[in-house]
Amino acid sequence: SGKLPRLVELADLRGDLHAHTRWTDGHQTVREMAAAAAAHGLAYLAITDHSRRLTVARGLDPQRLAKQRDEIAGAAAGLEGFALLTGIEVDILEDGRLDLPDEVLADCDLVVGAVHSAFELPRAKQTRRILRALENPNLSILAHPTNRVIGTRAACDIDMLRVVRQARDSGCFLELNAQPGRLDLLDTHCRLAREEGVLVAIGSDAHGVRDYANLDWGVGQARRGWLEPDDVLNTRPLAQLRKLRDSR
Repeated sequence: SGKLPRLVELADLRGDLHAHTRWTDGHQTVREMAAAAAAHGLAYLAITDHSRRLTVARGLDPQRLAKQRDEIAGAAAGLEGFALLTGIEVDILEDGRLDLPDEVLADCDLVVGAVHSAFELPRAKQTRRILRALENPNLSILAHPTNRVIGTRAACDIDMLRVVRQARDSGCFLELNAQPGRLDLLDTHCRLAREEGVLVAIGSDAHGVRDYANLDWGVGQARRGWLEPDDVLNTRPLAQLRKLRDSR
């Protein structure tokens, strides 16, 4: 009867909103990561290195983040037809606060929030933690929301319906982390996000120039969750993406 959706495809993606560089635990420079993203057919890339709380990754404090922002601006000036966004993958602390001051986060084009500690908190406390983070007006995207690592770490125990609805009410987006060891959101959570009207960002979480290939895994997971192009944040041109971000 012609009612099947046209599920999202790799060619629908316009950009990548989660990537790392040598400033923290990535393997390449800002310019190298940008050039590789452009070669992969993308039109924009957000540089989202870790914040200071993640010391194992040499996370950025406000001073180093400001210096990185200058490097990003310099790299962007040499890339015709490709846009680089300044961002941060900021740690969500155990009480739901974000790891960097609001005035620092407000200067970023994009703020990706992520849990990297206290994975075993009880369901109610873990859920409250995420809900508080989503209420911060500087947060753009909740990264790898359940924090599972396939075969290594179980998903955090959180009330995903409450998280999805808080994201909707706050104007936040949820990431589908495309690392093959994560694939987080789950396919069922992708479907839930769609039903609740929350856009999903398919992010490579690239730590090197070859990692943009992860996007193919993310698209496969999104298709399992029945997502169409309009359900995915980064199928949009950059101007539309900026409008959605600014609507917070």
